Amino acid sequence: MSKTLLYGATKIDETNAVYAAVASLEQFQCKSRVFIVIADRDNSRAALEERDMVILRFAGSSIKPLFGSGDELDGKAIRQELDAPDTGEFAPFLLGKDGTVKLKASEPISAGELFAIIDSMPVRAAEAIRQDQ
Repeated sequence: MSKTLLYGATKIDETNAVYAAVASLEQFQCKSRVFIVIADRDNSRAALEERDMVILRFAGSSIKPLFGSGDELDGKAIRQELDAPDTGEFAPFLLGKDGTVKLKASEPISAGELFAIIDSMPVRAAEAIRQDQ
């Protein structure tokens, strides 16, 4: 997994364009740090919809749906059921349509890896066949 940290213990060359202020996001300047995730493909949303995905973000015991629905869920109960790590630790989970945990990891996985896991599931294989007909 490749990770690049642009700001480290060394002095930043602020003349480099990579460190220039982003004009279209100036509303956040001096107020907020902005973390941006750039999807590898334009069809990521379509791929999520095609696989009937719901993406939930947990923070403590609160849950925010990032993709799909997921309002009024009990985050504390879900964390217990998943035997999730302590608050502040990273852990992605994937649940199948049968409600069982199909993936529990301790580090991020790529969209390609996630889709490969989903596409290897028998229910997903049957869905893909129906979609092709």
